[in-house]
Amino acid sequence: MPGPACLLARRQFTSLPAGKVYWHLDRFPTKASAERAGTPTSVVAEAFGSIWLFTIEKAGWRARGGEHVSIVGPLPITRASTYAAEYLRSVFEPGTTAPLHVHSGPEAFFAVEGDTCLETPDGVQIARHAGNSLIIRAGPPMLLMAIGKVPRKGFALILHNADQPATTLTHAWHADGRCAQQLSVDQTP
Repeated sequence: MPGPACLLARRQFTSLPAGKVYWHLDRFPTKASAERAGTPTSVVAEAFGSIWLFTIEKAGWRARGGEHVSIVGPLPITRASTYAAEYLRSVFEPGTTAPLHVHSGPEAFFAVEGDTCLETPDGVQIARHAGNSLIIRAGPPMLLMAIGKVPRKGFALILHNADQPATTLTHAWHADGRCAQQLSVDQTP
């Protein structure tokens, strides 16, 4: 199995649907059926034993022929001449963190399984149970940690200006340990 996080797919496009946009996650029986249901802002990926269609669209959009798993958003995007959507797959054991980093566009998370803690200078977001999701706007430094008692298996979407790097490591901020405190509480018998 690859490391804790890996890039599943990257898609570049020049425009987004008008108005508020959301990340739609749909499961399909075959890669071909997922590809047929997609739009210009969709990608097909295989992960966690399933074929997934990830699509950036309006809230009411639905893929044909698949199982609609979730909708995450609205995504706090900034206008750009070209966008890139980077989709990552991750498996974090409880206590595992991503390195401190920032993004040039919003990042959205969806957990297939497990619990998530996201710490930024603005505070902490905690999401529990399978199907949980979180969103962070572009800019602030962040620490992502798997909490709870089971591995966190999930996806992330970074939707950014294609002329900028999606992710930049940083040492300009230090988390104060609120996610680690939550993990400690979760691990107490």
